Amino acid sequence: MSEDIFARLKEDHESHRALLDKMAETHGESDERKELLEQFTKEVKSHAAAEEQALYSTMLRKPPTTDMTRHSVAEHHELNELLNDLAAQDMSSSAWMATFKKLDHDYRHHINEEEEDHFPEFEPHLTEEDREHMRSVFDRRKAEEKEEAEVTPEKMEDAKE
Repeated sequence: MSEDIFARLKEDHESHRALLDKMAETHGESDERKELLEQFTKEVKSHAAAEEQALYSTMLRKPPTTDMTRHSVAEHHELNELLNDLAAQDMSSSAWMATFKKLDHDYRHHINEEEEDHFPEFEPHLTEEDREHMRSVFDRRKAEEKEEAEVTPEKMEDAKE
C-alpha cells in the first residue's frame, strides 16, 4: 500500500472498479452476485467513511476546497442510498440490473472526478502535517469502519432524508 494518501485512495478505487466489472458479469440471484455485492458494499462504505474522516475533514478546513469537498461528501450519501436500494431489490429482476448500471455509472463518475479534478486541486493546499494526519487516519479508520459496514437493504423510495 502506498504512503501517499491520493495514491492510496486510487488503489482502493482500482479495486472497486474491478469489483464492479465482476458484478456486471454475474447473472440472476447467484451466490457470486450476492458475495460480490456484499464485498463491494463493505469496501465502498468503509472507504467513503475513512475518506471523509481523513481527507475531507482536512479539506473542509481549506476554504478554496470547501465546495468540492461538500460535493464529494454529498455524492457519498447518494451512492450509499443507491447501494441500499440495490440490496433491497430482487437480484434476478431487470430492475436490479438497471439500478446496478446506474450505481456503476455514478460511482465511476464520482471516483474519476475525485482522481482527475479534486485530488490535483487539493494537493497544493496540503501541508506535510496534513499528509501525515491523513495517512495515519485513513487505513486505521477504514479497518474500523469495515468491521461495522454491512449491507442495508432499503428501497430508494423508503429512504429517509
